[in-house]
Amino acid sequence: EVQLVESGGGLVQAGGSLRLSCAASGFTFDDYAIGWFRQAPGKEREGVSCISSSDGSTYYRDSVKGRFTISSDNAKNMVYLQMNSLKPEDTAVYYCAWTRSRWYYILTASIYDYWGQGTQVTVSS
Repeated sequence: EVQLVESGGGLVQAGGSLRLSCAASGFTFDDYAIGWFRQAPGKEREGVSCISSSDGSTYYRDSVKGRFTISSDNAKNMVYLQMNSLKPEDTAVYYCAWTRSRWYYILTASIYDYWGQGTQVTVSS
């Protein structure tokens, strides 16, 4: 079974940076996508970014474009989310998720089949 483990969250001041990591295991497919989602208290889970393992295509929600960068190391089954110029509204629990759906780029939670436990990101003003 696919397992995902996030790390790298923490407390940072506005304008600062954090790098989240997602370690994926338990699968042999080479055609999949990993997405990053976040959920703030009282809000719905929202897609942040995703990357395809087959061609490296990346997608971002508008509010993080130019500030966040997703990358992957397929040999290590690792995906990273570099977050720069962080804002208080980026505060949330961040999750990585895995799918083989061709619709992965829509960044809808229901499309993703496996999820990590989440890592807290807190941005202070």
